[in-house]
Order: sequence, then C-alpha cells, then structure tokens
Amino acid sequence: MSLKAKIIGVGLAAPEKILTNKDLEKIVETSDEWIKSRTGMSERHIADEKTATSDLATAAALKAIEMAKIAPEEIDLIITGTVTPDMPFPSAACFVQNNIKAVKAAAFDLSAACSGFIYGLSLSKGMIASGDARTILVIGADCLSKITDWTDRNTCVLFGDGAGAAVLQATSEDAGVLSTYTYSDASKTHLLQVPAGGSRVPFSKEVLENRTNFIKMEGNEVFKNAVKGMERAIDAALHKAGLKYEDVSLVIPHQANIRIIESIAKRMKLPPEKVFINLDKYGNTSAASIPIAMTEAYAAGRLKKGDILVITAFGAGLTMGAAVIKWGI
Repeated sequence: MSLKAKIIGVGLAAPEKILTNKDLEKIVETSDEWIKSRTGMSERHIADEKTATSDLATAAALKAIEMAKIAPEEIDLIITGTVTPDMPFPSAACFVQNNIKAVKAAAFDLSAACSGFIYGLSLSKGMIASGDARTILVIGADCLSKITDWTDRNTCVLFGDGAGAAVLQATSEDAGVLSTYTYSDASKTHLLQVPAGGSRVPFSKEVLENRTNFIKMEGNEVFKNAVKGMERAIDAALHKAGLKYEDVSLVIPHQANIRIIESIAKRMKLPPEKVFINLDKYGNTSAASIPIAMTEAYAAGRLKKGDILVITAFGAGLTMGAAVIKWGI
C-alpha cells in the first residue's frame, strides 16, 4: 500500500496589533462600508518593526508540532511558502529550523505567493509517497504589511500579516492528501507584482521615490483570473481524487475577497456551512491564509475525522492550485 501524507497537527500565529477599517479611514481616503462591501474585510493583524516572517512562522510551527505530538528532531523537511522572507538569504525556513531545533531537517523557502502553502503541500505529498521523507513541516507565512504602500487605498486595505503551519506524516491509513493540482499562467505576471527590489530593478533612490518596491495590482483583472483559476484547480483536483462536489465536506478558499469566495461557492452549489471564511478578521495574509483558516476550522469543530476538505488558492505569477484532503484527526 502506498504511503499518504496525513496532516497530524496544525497551528497559527498572528501579530497582536489589529488594524481596523476605521483605523484605515484615518490613513487613506476610504470607509468601513466601502471596504466591507467590496472585500468582506473588517480588520487585519499587522506586525511591528521587530517582527519578521520567520518569527510568526516559528510560533505557528511550534503550535502545529505540539498538536502533532512529535519532537522537532523527527522533522525531515521544512518548507516555508512566503514572498516576504526575513532577507534575500538565508531562507526563512532555515531561521525556523534553528528556532525550533529541528536539527535533522532540510529547509527551504518556496515562492508561489498566495498559493505557496498548496505548492508546499503538493511537494510534501510526493516526497512522502516516494519515501524520501516521513515527517514534513509545511508553513505559509507572510508579513505583507512590510511591502504594502500605505498611501495606495486600492491595495493597503487588503493585506495582513500571519502564519499557519501543518505537520504531515507518512501513513498507510485511509487519510491524508488525496490529490493536488498546481499550475501557473506566467503571461499575467504584470497583474500582481512588486516591480523593484530584485535583480531586475535593484533598490535605488529612484525606486524609493517612485514607491515601486511595494505591491502593485490590477485588481479587476486579478479578480477575474482568480475566480476562473480556482474553479479550474478545484475541478482538476477533485477529478484526480475521483470525487465530486457533493462529496466535499468543507471548502477553504484563499481568503482574498468575499466576492471571489461567494462565486466559487455558488458554482459548486455549496451551502454556507460548507465554506469556511475568516477574512473579516485577517484580511489577505498570502501564503498564510489557508493554513490559518484550516487551523481555525478544526478548532471550531468544522473539520472532523473522515471529512473531505478542499483547499484552493491563487496568487501572483499567476499561480493557482487546489488540494483534496481526507481529514485524519
């Protein structure tokens, strides 16, 4: 019997500081009603100057490890999905490894924007099935507030900071990641990007003056592609798992916009109790979005052993993905 990658522990971490829509009214020309009606967001967590992505990732990882009842030395690999690592190198995953004392693990970051956690899950599934790893820690973590232009009212209302983590372990049980589907449409890289600060356009006085080291987004186009992309990914992942919409117990979409989530739910003919939403409290936390929501869904009793969970995301790239998981805890 082939080995499956079973989730045995989850955890989340978010900064203490909360930025509400009312707070944003004092920063840019916007309103609580405008933000809620267009995004579904009410507040988001914002990291302070001393907090880096690896700090949040470490806190989430420790909670997932505690729930999994494993020792850090049992971890073979740490994958951190992030677009806001502490620094260009070393990776945030290496800082996490040192912080949690996972002395036997390999560690690396994965850059797939908001789809990062699903991409990490997909890699983990393959490595566990092949026998190359037995226990893998997958983290989604981002401090998007650090690359947000707080003078741009179209983007600054959207993003928050946080981290979520999952421990996956090899099992022969009828549980775990049943299928994954990932892809990207690189013809649309211009729709969502941070144009400067890399090797293409290094930091300079001009970059800082033009504020091109912050997130730039063509919102309407991203919206349209996100809906189509996540629907395609869900269909493909369910097909690979041999399942249909009616088999699904819960869907956790990337928490980017309430209208996108409602569109997916409508297409799948899902009642509200089969869709998990927490973007009102966190905003868009990028790669952290799904593992944070997964942790909260489990804590709220909305994920039970044997349930079929579908997770799906889209992000800059444009990257898309979905995974079908048979919940085992």
